[in-house]
Amino acid sequence: QVQLVESGGGLVQAGGSLRLSCAASGRTFSWNAMGWFRRAPGKEREFVAAINWSGGITYYADSVKGRFTISRDNAKNTVYLQMNSLKPEDTAVYYCAAPPTTIATMEASNYDYWGQGTQVTVSS
Repeated sequence: QVQLVESGGGLVQAGGSLRLSCAASGRTFSWNAMGWFRRAPGKEREFVAAINWSGGITYYADSVKGRFTISRDNAKNTVYLQMNSLKPEDTAVYYCAAPPTTIATMEASNYDYWGQGTQVTVSS
């Protein structure tokens, strides 16, 4: 079992920045790849970013590439999502998730463990 708790969401103006954190507990965190997803009002959940167990491989959705950075600190059992140049269309509930594998993946169906989500609202 892996328990995931997100934090760091909030209200920010367009062009601003936020850093989301996801604290993991349970099975050995450093063995898991991690991912971030989001769900905007009235829309389907979508992939945002993923990172492999070591942090050496990352993937990003085209919509956030160049603006968001995923990273991890295995000593702290935490994964981060640095979000810069935020846009109103980034408004969503952001979820961190963990697949039962060391390999990063963009497919939500591959993730077994999910956090409760944190709200990010970007005003124009």
